[in-house]
Amino acid sequence: MLLAGDIGGTKTDLAIISPHAGPRAPVAKATFHNANYIGLDIIVRSFLEQTHLSVDYACFAVAGPVVGGRAQLTNLKWMLQDYELKETLHLQGLWLLNDLEATANAIPHLVPSDLYTLRAGEAEEKGPIAVIAPGTGLGEAYLTWHESGYQAHASEGGHENFAPINLQQLDLLRYLLNRFNHVSYERVCSGLGIATVYDYLQTSGQVRENPALASRIMQASDRTPLIIEAALDKSAPSRLCTLALETFVAILGAEAGNLALKVLATGGVYLGGGIPPRILPLLQSDTFMHAFMNKGRMTNLLAHIPIHVIKAQAAMLGAASYALDKIGQ
Repeated sequence: MLLAGDIGGTKTDLAIISPHAGPRAPVAKATFHNANYIGLDIIVRSFLEQTHLSVDYACFAVAGPVVGGRAQLTNLKWMLQDYELKETLHLQGLWLLNDLEATANAIPHLVPSDLYTLRAGEAEEKGPIAVIAPGTGLGEAYLTWHESGYQAHASEGGHENFAPINLQQLDLLRYLLNRFNHVSYERVCSGLGIATVYDYLQTSGQVRENPALASRIMQASDRTPLIIEAALDKSAPSRLCTLALETFVAILGAEAGNLALKVLATGGVYLGGGIPPRILPLLQSDTFMHAFMNKGRMTNLLAHIPIHVIKAQAAMLGAASYALDKIGQ
């Protein structure tokens, strides 16, 4: 039996996979809030005790760089080492993958119902594929074709310097440079980034917020869901929250286009993470596509690239698929 996991900055999703049933039919699964635990090994033991099942192998997708089997989670103070976890959990084999590498590994296994297509485009057979995923942070990865299949590559591109594309975003950068030495795309294009953009807009005084809503948002432990909810409220949307989401969508579109150019993603661009499926109405607007396409002389190159939103739990699927391939070798 295989234990697959998606270890994010906020929560950990675990599933027990039977090699016969495959990763889409887990024997058991559960979600744990990381703030309640001091380490991944404690969560795993708790999960296995609850299920009364044993596992021989494990593969974890982790939200942070993995180098030499060692992972420091970017938005969580956990350090993971593959051989230490393997011994602690008494397993025959254990693998750590960057969560976006795991998501990229899932791309060849996705089916149409796992996706929402923003633009069908014209995918080049065996062409490189780009993956960008705003969740708690911002992850990026890509796939290239090797011999008989796609190979996933991890990246920490979400931490590159934020590049404004208009005067408002330039003011946003100035605002953030007064607070941080380094302003990355993750700082403005993630769940945390949505709240940061909201704070900037509120401080700038461009739009006034409803006092009651402003109070609710400021008191929330996680402000992003409330901002998204208020922006998408069909009866009485918040202008400030809507502007924050529109700014986020423009930044995401621009960086998705940047990544497509960097890896020449003629095989398509896939939007992963927890946020894109929740804001589909805004991604369908002209804001995202205009920012994606606005690349000067390279605009025509991007015009035919397919763009999809991943609705499935891709990191878990990719981690499980990776491990099952390893076990079967």
